[in-house]
Amino acid sequence: MAESLEVTAAWRGGYAALVSARRHEITVDEPDYAGGEDTGMMPTEVFCAAIASCFCLALGHAATQRSIDLRDLRVTVRAERAGEELRYGRFVVETVAATAEDELARLVERARRLCWVSNTLTAGVELEYQYSMVE
Repeated sequence: MAESLEVTAAWRGGYAALVSARRHEITVDEPDYAGGEDTGMMPTEVFCAAIASCFCLALGHAATQRSIDLRDLRVTVRAERAGEELRYGRFVVETVAATAEDELARLVERARRLCWVSNTLTAGVELEYQYSMVE
């Protein structure tokens, strides 16, 4: 596993960016009502997608290790704004699957320890900004 990751966003005008990681790309944009053209998810939706997808994969991994069939597994993340601040203060991660509730509860607890994204958020993170001119 890589010790670090690199993701690059290239501005495409307006409120759109093309985001690249390894050989994959996604378009990120704001919806029409926010001045964008709605050609992709908003950055905050991508953020929630990272939480939801990582936790979903962690659940799948935990279930596979225990030979548990997690049929119809879905993870939904709801972000709640922190008052009037330009940030979210709370995320609710909801897991639904066709399995016994007690079994699902145990898998959720195990997945909490396996999910890189939620582990990063709950532990806190240093955020450093750097800049340079194009030559």
